[in-house]
Amino acid sequence: MGALPTATAADGPYVVDAHHHLWDLSVRDQDWITGPALTPLRRTFTERDLSAETAAAGVTATVLVQTVTVAEETPEMLATARDSDLIAGVVGWTDLTSPETAATLAALLALPGGRHLVGIRHQVQSEPDPAWLLRPDVRRGLTAVAAAGLTYDLVILPHQLPAATTAARDLPELTFVLDHAAKPPVASGELEPWATDLRAFAALPNTVGKLSGLHTEADWHAWTVRDLRPYADTLLDAFGPSRLMFGSDWPVCTLAVPYGRTLATAGALTEAFSPGERAAVFGGTAVETYRLGERTTHRAGRRAVT
Repeated sequence: MGALPTATAADGPYVVDAHHHLWDLSVRDQDWITGPALTPLRRTFTERDLSAETAAAGVTATVLVQTVTVAEETPEMLATARDSDLIAGVVGWTDLTSPETAATLAALLALPGGRHLVGIRHQVQSEPDPAWLLRPDVRRGLTAVAAAGLTYDLVILPHQLPAATTAARDLPELTFVLDHAAKPPVASGELEPWATDLRAFAALPNTVGKLSGLHTEADWHAWTVRDLRPYADTLLDAFGPSRLMFGSDWPVCTLAVPYGRTLATAGALTEAFSPGERAAVFGGTAVETYRLGERTTHRAGRRAVT
């Protein structure tokens, strides 16, 4: 694939990984890690572990994303970002159904690491109601997220895309970021109705997508870039490079491939883009969407990009 084209700042180039996780099992359990297939994830993953991967891959800044619906996790992530030369932003969690959402967000932003809070996410994929995003109490919470100047990350399944589209249409002041392309059925090879529903979501100007998580929706042990391409091409065409950003989904991605190959695969899937367009996918879109600003470009001057 060769070296990735990189976005540039006054003090150097940068590549942003807009989606990864960290967890410490000595602090709390990750109750979603169940069954033998997920056994490789049942250990602690630290910022130091991630830094070794990003340094080797030429990634200069990252966005840390929540994993559990526990209020204490977000302040912990903000503290980690505050002390990190790598993590430029945090997508945290708060209870969107609470009448105190606005006050909670204000309190998080006021923490010592609060300036790193760029967005909020909830495990909508686990909600049994396919229209959960349209509930009045959730809408109130999403309105508070927008008022706080934050984005909203969507982790959903294909059947929840219509509700996500309605929510995004009804709240044009909020930027909705779609994680993992809504987890399309890559393993089965089916495109519809996922592709049509994805295009409807992406047609709204306040939506952004992540080129992330596709190979973990495939057969972990037998997938090829060709298997991913129909889904990636749909994603790339629907959003375009100015509204698409790379995310590794580390360490979940390691169920299928190591970090470096995850980045290389994204590079292969975007090879038809111009250098400027790929620079947007691998940096510029994340910086603009999450308003990373100096937090990202500062790190660019401290890490070499290859």
